[in-house]
Amino acid sequence: CSVMPGRKFGFGTDTMGRDSFSMIWYGGKISLFIGFMSALVSTVTAVIFGSASGLAPKWLDGLMMRLAEILMSVPGMLLIILLRAVLGKANVITLSVVIGITGWTAMAKVIRTEVCQLKKSGYVIASRCMGGGFFHILLKHLAPNFVSSVMFMVVMNIRSAIVAESTLSFMGIGLPLEVLSWGSMLSLSERALLGGYWWMILIPGFFLTGTLLCITNIGNYFRRNGNRRESYL
Repeated sequence: CSVMPGRKFGFGTDTMGRDSFSMIWYGGKISLFIGFMSALVSTVTAVIFGSASGLAPKWLDGLMMRLAEILMSVPGMLLIILLRAVLGKANVITLSVVIGITGWTAMAKVIRTEVCQLKKSGYVIASRCMGGGFFHILLKHLAPNFVSSVMFMVVMNIRSAIVAESTLSFMGIGLPLEVLSWGSMLSLSERALLGGYWWMILIPGFFLTGTLLCITNIGNYFRRNGNRRESYL
């Protein structure tokens, strides 16, 4: 039986008698891990794909960009649901990877544009003439120069991944109920509404919304700094 928030249970309990306060903090750890893990997967994929496209011959560059545009035309949530169906039962790692590999295309196009400008620089040309490999040029000469341009997108990918996990769990196709996250807590919202257990929806929703707003503000900070840097240049 669920208990309302009070002196003994500050955030109340769910219908199974579990303390919502403990569930909020443990579920937040899972949600944030999925956000950061997915952003890492999408960023690494975008950096490698975008840099390879920018350094590739013109015909291969065009082919890679057409592939990225085709993937961009498909709704991200539809791709995530399709991959989820293929992989079967989800866990934290597989869900993070699935969300990550569907959110890299926009960043890859930005990185490709930056690389197309940077590859004409003297130090990049000299490194290629001296036999520098792809990853040497990427890590030593390209990434330090375009990282500020994509930091905003990296932070926004964290936010998008948390939203995607919450949406999937709310739809009942995300993490199993035994794996706590803010999304899986919100997946019980229909039952909570019918039972009048408002705290089971309001409290995790408040923490989720507050976290997303904080991440959005961090992303806006990086975007403003990037625009200021470009104006100085």
